[in-house]
Amino acid sequence: MDQIRLDKYLWAVRVFKTRSDAAEAIRTNKVWVNGSTVKPSREVKIGDKIEVRKVRITYSYKVLDLVSSRQPAANVPAYCLNITPQEELDKLVVPRETIFVSRDRGTGRPTKKERREMDALMEDFYYGDEDDED
Repeated sequence: MDQIRLDKYLWAVRVFKTRSDAAEAIRTNKVWVNGSTVKPSREVKIGDKIEVRKVRITYSYKVLDLVSSRQPAANVPAYCLNITPQEELDKLVVPRETIFVSRDRGTGRPTKKERREMDALMEDFYYGDEDDED
């Protein structure tokens, strides 16, 4: 085996939970191979650099070996090397340190309107400006 479909490879090395999730991310231009946007049917080769955008972080992987069936998490390092820069990984910690929603003691649970406002705030923080960055 010297080539495999990109969506199948990303599913096999546990980057995505399902193959359809992988294909959808590829179709919506959240996955690049060697710096170019691709289609789910793109053939992956050993040595390719794959970049995957999830939420606000761009993960980078190097293909070490090809595999067509889903692997246990312990076997993934034999097929795929995570080369994500530390600056990208640090973005995972920032939201926990910067957002804190507090309510006055005794005010009870938030109303439906307040809950929607909090959800909109969190959505803007986590997913906002994602289209602007591409």
